Amino acid sequence: MELQVKTLEGGAAGSITVSDEIFGLDPRTDLIHRVVRWQLAKRQAGTHKSLGRSEVSGTTKKFVRQKGSGGARHGNRKAPQFRGGGKAFGPVVRDHAHELPKKVRVLGLKHVLSAKAKANSIVIVEDAKAAEAKTKALKAQFVSLGLNSALIIDGAELDQNFALATRNIPNVDILPVQGINVYDIMRAHTLVLTKAAVSALEERFK
Repeated sequence: MELQVKTLEGGAAGSITVSDEIFGLDPRTDLIHRVVRWQLAKRQAGTHKSLGRSEVSGTTKKFVRQKGSGGARHGNRKAPQFRGGGKAFGPVVRDHAHELPKKVRVLGLKHVLSAKAKANSIVIVEDAKAAEAKTKALKAQFVSLGLNSALIIDGAELDQNFALATRNIPNVDILPVQGINVYDIMRAHTLVLTKAAVSALEERFK
């Protein structure tokens, strides 16, 4: 598959041939969905907690006589049915993460890249570098590229000026190629890859 390469100013900078095994698959939404669910479950804090009957403070003295009251034979104020009692089967601190095979995670990334390519939502740029960390100048370049919601993937090392300049632009994120993930790609309308990022991805999936 051949994709056009652009400069940050929006001009043409030739073309690049990308692997059909990464960018030319028929996208499977079930795989993408599984990976997104895995990512979101893994990052969930799981710090929810309520107090059970063994953790609340309260008397265990029998507060009503055994017979003659007409009521139940209660013996503990910490029971869940009383005000101030413990919560029955309440949430506990736990890890929400679940296992997902590595092959499925790899396939999910390939299929989401193919989905973006199929929807013409991938832009290949020559590089992601800025002479100075000026947000205004970079924002004008993004307008010329037609970017309003984008994830930019650069090589292993980010250009510091470019990273600082993009930090204050809403709906635009930048990641090194080792941080590429399915959820962030799906969140952004356009995926912007540098030539270095494309080479690194093809090397990774070789």
